[in-house]
Amino acid sequence: MPDLIRLYIRQCLTGMALGIVFSVALVVLNVGNIGHLVGEVEGGWLGFALLCLFNGIVFAGVQFGLTIMRMGNTENEN
Repeated sequence: MPDLIRLYIRQCLTGMALGIVFSVALVVLNVGNIGHLVGEVEGGWLGFALLCLFNGIVFAGVQFGLTIMRMGNTENEN
């Protein structure tokens, strides 16, 4: 597998994991009463799954973008 594809997959998985951790933290800390909604409302699990998915997509994109931007020139530009 090419190095760039391997880098993309690794960074997207890292970002997805960070997004899921962030979503779990939102629910556990009950930010905006979202913990109550997930736990008490019918279909709350679906909302939580979508929250994890969408936060994971955002975090994965940001993680990959930051990695690519840091790959720039390594020369000293003085």
